[in-house]
Amino acid sequence: MQSLPRRGTAPLRRALRTDLTASTVVFLVALPLCVGVAVASGVPAELGLVTGIVGGLVVGLLPGSSLQVSGPAAGLTVLVAETVDAYGLRVLGVVVLAAGLLQLALGGLRLGRWFRAISVAVVEGMLAGIGLVIIAGQLYAMAGVKAPASGLAKIAHLPGLAADLVTSAPAATAFAVGAGTIAVTALWSRMPARVRVVPGALAAVVLATVVTASLRLPVAKIEVRGLLDVIQPPGPAEAGRLADLGVLAAIVAFALIASAETLFCAAAVDRMHDGPRTDYDKELLAQGVGNTLCGLLGALPMTGVIMRSAANVQAGAKTRLSRVLHGVWLLLFAALLPAVLGLIPVAALAGVLIHAGFKLLPVGKLVPLWRAHRGEAVILVVTAVAIVTLNMFEGVLIGLVLAVVKAAWETSHIQVEVDDGGDGPVLVRLAGNATFLRLPTMLDTLEALPTDRPIELDLIGLRHLDHACRTALITWTDRHNRESAERVRLIQESV
Repeated sequence: MQSLPRRGTAPLRRALRTDLTASTVVFLVALPLCVGVAVASGVPAELGLVTGIVGGLVVGLLPGSSLQVSGPAAGLTVLVAETVDAYGLRVLGVVVLAAGLLQLALGGLRLGRWFRAISVAVVEGMLAGIGLVIIAGQLYAMAGVKAPASGLAKIAHLPGLAADLVTSAPAATAFAVGAGTIAVTALWSRMPARVRVVPGALAAVVLATVVTASLRLPVAKIEVRGLLDVIQPPGPAEAGRLADLGVLAAIVAFALIASAETLFCAAAVDRMHDGPRTDYDKELLAQGVGNTLCGLLGALPMTGVIMRSAANVQAGAKTRLSRVLHGVWLLLFAALLPAVLGLIPVAALAGVLIHAGFKLLPVGKLVPLWRAHRGEAVILVVTAVAIVTLNMFEGVLIGLVLAVVKAAWETSHIQVEVDDGGDGPVLVRLAGNATFLRLPTMLDTLEALPTDRPIELDLIGLRHLDHACRTALITWTDRHNRESAERVRLIQESV
């Protein structure tokens, strides 16, 4: 009888050891990203850690996806920065809080699974657009130069940035630190396996910090305010901004984009392991709880994040304990070692985010997608360009509208066959789905029919006839009957 507990506890102990190791790896991956996303968003660095802590300690305990890790995401950097610039940091808390409540409502209505119906091209276009804006913006941060406000302006002023690097020694020095960080992060995967235990982003930031401190380089460092000082719950004045249409649009954008990114990430994580599958509705509820709490703390919004989640799976995590413990390590670091953040060069974090931005670009997918599905490739590119030239919300809306139009166009196939039987009636067969999108094609064929012979219009093959096409058919039939000696005979008039 005593041998049973030993056989049962051995696998449990191994799983606990594996989860402990995985949590450490995730913590090391999450630390520079949490801080970098916050700095890139224009908010105090500690707020990124707050969101990471909530993602670990709170969302990590909730059901949904067992191995997905939640925290601040590069994918929301642009939207956060736009919101903070337009309304201020304290209003960001209200936006995140309301977005969390909206996610709770969507999860409670069991709409989580429907987010999987969003076109993959729109999501990849959204990520590509975000990646381009992150890269363009962080190039300025690498040089210690203030970036222009809009994405298009960031790209347009890149020649001016290049001139600053040539004429300004401090800008060139900071840019070199960031470029070195990118190089180390990108090349880290080629290092021996023992070395790769330390995540590349962390190794690059530590190396940049050591070099900067040793050589006393004149580069900007992260400003540290302390964990408790940056937590500013929104008050009644900020809640009053909910009447602002711009704030409401930001709430919807945060909720929908964060939910879509989270659930797509969960689907990707499910393909990486053989454990329990994600319950999308429960995961959406968990994200809603996390974002509601982040909003109450005035922190950044959270999503499921693929880089930390992939590190969690690859490190051998078995249960949600690994993601909870990574939140514990973030909390201990933020509470015990906050001054360490003040040693990190801003240019190094900018380099980490530029590397992350490149990973958002579907470089290897675009050409094969163009060859196989040109419509999807067009949607991806248009969505990305719209985000860069306009903003996140409008870019995603444009992408969604294009995806719906493309789907409607592809499903509204109609075949119009004309059988001219010599001197007898002209037989016209309509088959498929007759919608307003194909109305010009149908009318061109009908109006070209002869007026001196009887017409038989066969509608048996029609599966769908919308109001516009029905009205057009009736109008054409009435006009043809008035202007011609021969009349039109409909076959299956009840369609």
